[in-house]
Amino acid sequence: MRVELIKRPQQSALFSAVSPFIALGLTLIAGAIMFSLLGKNPLDALYYYFIDPLTGIWDPFNRWQLHELAIKAAPLILIAVGLSVCFLSNNWNIGAEGQFVAGAMAGSMIPVLFPEFHSWIVLPLMLIMGMAGGAAYASIPAFLKVRFNTNEILTSLMLVYVAQLFNDWLVRGPWRNPEGFSFPGTVRFHEYAILPQIWPDAGRAHWGFIFALIAAVAVWFMLSKTVKGFEVKVLGQSPRAGRFAGFSASRMVFFAFLISGALAGLAGISEVAGPVEHLNEKISIGYGFTAIIVAFLGRLNPLGIVAAGLILALTYLGGEAAQISLQVSDKTVRAFQGMLLFFVLASDTLIHYRIRLVASPAAKPAELAATEAAGNV
Repeated sequence: MRVELIKRPQQSALFSAVSPFIALGLTLIAGAIMFSLLGKNPLDALYYYFIDPLTGIWDPFNRWQLHELAIKAAPLILIAVGLSVCFLSNNWNIGAEGQFVAGAMAGSMIPVLFPEFHSWIVLPLMLIMGMAGGAAYASIPAFLKVRFNTNEILTSLMLVYVAQLFNDWLVRGPWRNPEGFSFPGTVRFHEYAILPQIWPDAGRAHWGFIFALIAAVAVWFMLSKTVKGFEVKVLGQSPRAGRFAGFSASRMVFFAFLISGALAGLAGISEVAGPVEHLNEKISIGYGFTAIIVAFLGRLNPLGIVAAGLILALTYLGGEAAQISLQVSDKTVRAFQGMLLFFVLASDTLIHYRIRLVASPAAKPAELAATEAAGNV
């Protein structure tokens, strides 16, 4: 007995539209079961995950949750928008976490190595260097795929750990703040190296969220209204048809990885220059991996990714509230997010494919098999 997936000749438009909501509902049910097994009240857990972080948004005197939601959503949206270009072109960039870290390191070079350089141009240079650093790091798996036909899933993923370990070495060694009491981390960035707040004196939300919205609209326009976007989709859905149309698969690999890496690098330097204000050994809490969930939850549509990013950012805030109130570990938070990705992919798979059970042919007796073999000889 084996299981086969048979492509459906027609997909249900209704189920395709409501698939993310089905996945979210199944995640809530599975999450409730998980918290029950952990000995926690599932209703309390879901309240802390999805309701408690929103309780202050409608309070005019307490809007900190809204700002924290924007801070958490900005890197998720930026990275996921870049990943959508990769995934639509059938290039599986799983290493956005490493490109995020690479962008943070590259953009931090100016305030760390030249702390006396105070000028309005410092921040634009940091943002450009962050994007360049992320794009350069993403070009490594792209080159390996084009030149040696390596699997970009493995190479991009392995490079994540290289970037993380190199960053850890930097902030504990050459870039460590001499006045930081031996804690890993660089010097605090000066005022010219800090990303300004969207609403000064009203909250911590910074311009990284604006960058995310601009990137989402720009990539949506590129995918929907330009020849390059058409090329991305054609090569992703049918490489052979793309070759007949004169599109280069090799150039598309570099294009997709560079766009994805640049946006991940921008997210990295925005995080460092925004709420963190210095480079440390834990600049990311898994944004690059969670952004994969965001990309698929948003159906690889940059505008849908904005909504999906806000939902996943809500789970970050809710996870922090659950850790404090219910005394659960951060691993539980990761498991809850993983459930969401599983159900999103499962729902999409069952919409496009149906499951068929195929019975394996009965094994022939040894004597009959030997006789047939002798007769063939």
